[in-house]
Amino acid sequence: MPESTPPPVTPAQRRRLLLPLRDDTGAVTIQVLYIAVIGLLLAAALYGGATVLAARSHGYSLAQSAARAGAQQIDLTHYRTTGKVRLDPARAAQAAKQYLRSAGATGTVDKVTLAEITVTATSKQATPSLRYFGYATVTVTSTASATATVTEAG
Repeated sequence: MPESTPPPVTPAQRRRLLLPLRDDTGAVTIQVLYIAVIGLLLAAALYGGATVLAARSHGYSLAQSAARAGAQQIDLTHYRTTGKVRLDPARAAQAAKQYLRSAGATGTVDKVTLAEITVTATSKQATPSLRYFGYATVTVTSTASATATVTEAG
Protein backbone atom coordinates (compact mmCIF):
# COMPACT_ATOMS: atom_id res chain seq x y z
CA MET A 1 0.00 0.00 0.00
CA PRO A 2 1.38 3.35 -0.98
CA GLU A 3 1.57 6.01 1.69
CA SER A 4 -0.34 9.18 1.05
CA THR A 5 1.29 12.47 1.51
CA PRO A 6 -0.49 15.12 3.54
CA PRO A 7 -1.83 18.07 1.62
CA PRO A 8 0.41 21.09 1.53
CA VAL A 9 -0.13 23.77 4.21
CA THR A 10 -1.40 27.06 2.84
CA PRO A 11 0.00 30.38 4.08
CA ALA A 12 -3.33 31.19 5.82
CA GLN A 13 -3.24 27.89 7.69
CA ARG A 14 0.36 28.49 8.65
CA ARG A 15 -0.54 31.93 10.13
CA ARG A 16 -3.36 30.40 12.18
CA LEU A 17 -1.05 27.74 13.54
CA LEU A 18 1.64 30.22 14.47
CA LEU A 19 -0.63 32.84 16.12
CA PRO A 20 -1.14 32.35 19.84
CA LEU A 21 -4.56 31.03 20.73
CA ARG A 22 -7.00 33.45 22.33
CA ASP A 23 -7.88 32.59 25.88
CA ASP A 24 -11.57 33.15 26.79
CA THR A 25 -11.21 31.76 30.28
CA GLY A 26 -13.26 33.82 32.76
CA ALA A 27 -15.52 35.58 30.24
CA VAL A 28 -18.57 33.66 31.40
CA THR A 29 -17.73 34.36 35.04
CA ILE A 30 -17.79 38.11 34.44
CA GLN A 31 -21.12 37.87 32.61
CA VAL A 32 -22.60 35.82 35.44
CA LEU A 33 -21.39 38.43 37.96
CA TYR A 34 -23.04 41.24 35.98
CA ILE A 35 -26.28 39.29 35.78
CA ALA A 36 -26.14 38.52 39.51
CA VAL A 37 -25.61 42.19 40.43
CA ILE A 38 -28.45 43.28 38.15
CA GLY A 39 -30.64 40.55 39.64
CA LEU A 40 -29.89 41.68 43.19
CA LEU A 41 -30.66 45.30 42.34
CA LEU A 42 -33.93 44.27 40.71
CA ALA A 43 -34.88 42.13 43.72
CA ALA A 44 -34.10 45.03 46.09
CA ALA A 45 -36.21 47.39 43.99
CA LEU A 46 -39.13 44.95 43.92
CA TYR A 47 -38.91 44.34 47.66
CA GLY A 48 -38.68 48.08 48.28
CA GLY A 49 -41.73 48.70 46.12
CA ALA A 50 -43.64 46.04 48.01
CA THR A 51 -42.58 47.66 51.29
CA VAL A 52 -43.91 51.03 50.11
CA LEU A 53 -47.22 49.44 49.07
CA ALA A 54 -47.48 47.72 52.45
CA ALA A 55 -46.79 51.06 54.18
CA ARG A 56 -49.58 52.71 52.19
CA SER A 57 -51.94 49.91 53.09
CA HIS A 58 -51.00 50.24 56.76
CA GLY A 59 -51.50 54.02 56.62
CA TYR A 60 -54.95 53.63 55.12
CA SER A 61 -55.78 51.02 57.75
CA LEU A 62 -54.79 53.51 60.46
CA ALA A 63 -57.05 56.18 58.98
CA GLN A 64 -59.96 53.74 58.69
CA SER A 65 -59.54 52.48 62.24
CA ALA A 66 -59.33 56.01 63.65
CA ALA A 67 -62.47 56.99 61.74
CA ARG A 68 -64.28 53.88 63.04
CA ALA A 69 -63.17 54.71 66.59
CA GLY A 70 -64.70 58.16 66.15
CA ALA A 71 -67.86 56.81 64.52
CA GLN A 72 -68.55 54.71 67.63
CA GLN A 73 -69.04 57.85 69.71
CA ILE A 74 -72.76 58.33 69.20
CA ASP A 75 -74.96 60.72 71.13
CA LEU A 76 -76.69 58.18 73.39
CA THR A 77 -79.19 60.66 74.86
CA HIS A 78 -80.41 61.60 71.39
CA TYR A 79 -80.55 57.97 70.31
CA ARG A 80 -82.56 56.91 73.40
CA THR A 81 -85.07 59.72 73.04
CA THR A 82 -85.53 59.70 69.25
CA GLY A 83 -84.21 56.35 68.08
CA LYS A 84 -82.01 58.15 65.52
CA VAL A 85 -78.23 57.77 65.38
CA ARG A 86 -76.01 60.81 65.37
CA LEU A 87 -72.43 61.42 66.41
CA ASP A 88 -71.26 63.38 69.38
CA PRO A 89 -68.76 65.52 67.39
CA ALA A 90 -66.45 66.40 70.29
CA ARG A 91 -66.17 62.83 71.58
CA ALA A 92 -65.83 61.46 68.03
CA ALA A 93 -62.90 63.78 67.23
CA GLN A 94 -61.26 63.01 70.58
CA ALA A 95 -61.60 59.23 70.07
CA ALA A 96 -60.11 59.41 66.56
CA LYS A 97 -57.14 61.49 67.74
CA GLN A 98 -56.58 59.19 70.70
CA TYR A 99 -56.56 56.16 68.41
CA LEU A 100 -53.95 57.79 66.16
CA ARG A 101 -51.75 58.65 69.15
CA SER A 102 -51.95 55.11 70.52
CA ALA A 103 -50.99 53.75 67.08
CA GLY A 104 -47.93 56.00 66.92
CA ALA A 105 -49.32 58.14 64.11
CA THR A 106 -50.30 61.75 63.76
CA GLY A 107 -53.24 63.16 61.92
CA THR A 108 -56.22 65.41 61.85
CA VAL A 109 -59.95 65.07 62.08
CA ASP A 110 -60.97 66.80 58.88
CA LYS A 111 -64.72 66.81 59.28
CA VAL A 112 -67.28 65.63 61.80
CA THR A 113 -70.94 65.82 60.92
CA LEU A 114 -73.84 64.33 62.82
CA ALA A 115 -73.55 61.19 60.68
CA GLU A 116 -69.93 60.89 59.51
CA ILE A 117 -66.34 61.50 60.53
CA THR A 118 -63.38 61.96 58.17
CA VAL A 119 -59.81 61.40 59.44
CA THR A 120 -56.43 61.97 57.82
CA ALA A 121 -53.62 59.85 59.29
CA THR A 122 -49.91 60.40 58.76
CA SER A 123 -47.39 57.74 59.71
CA LYS A 124 -43.78 56.86 58.98
CA GLN A 125 -42.92 53.33 57.97
CA ALA A 126 -39.43 51.84 57.83
CA THR A 127 -38.17 50.67 54.44
CA PRO A 128 -35.14 48.49 55.22
CA SER A 129 -34.37 47.51 51.64
CA LEU A 130 -34.47 51.11 50.40
CA ARG A 131 -32.19 52.64 53.04
CA TYR A 132 -29.17 52.00 50.80
CA PHE A 133 -30.84 54.19 48.18
CA GLY A 134 -31.43 57.02 50.68
CA TYR A 135 -34.97 56.12 51.76
CA ALA A 136 -34.83 54.73 55.29
CA THR A 137 -38.48 55.61 55.93
CA VAL A 138 -41.49 56.57 53.89
CA THR A 139 -44.15 59.00 55.12
CA VAL A 140 -47.68 57.92 54.31
CA THR A 141 -50.76 60.12 54.51
CA SER A 142 -54.19 58.56 54.08
CA THR A 143 -57.76 59.77 54.51
CA ALA A 144 -60.78 57.67 55.44
CA SER A 145 -64.34 58.21 56.57
CA ALA A 146 -66.76 56.26 58.72
CA THR A 147 -70.47 56.57 59.30
CA ALA A 148 -72.17 56.04 62.64
CA THR A 149 -74.57 53.09 62.63
CA VAL A 150 -76.30 50.95 65.17
CA THR A 151 -76.43 47.19 64.81
CA GLU A 152 -79.47 45.51 66.25
CA ALA A 153 -78.63 42.65 68.60
CA GLY A 154 -80.43 39.45 68.26
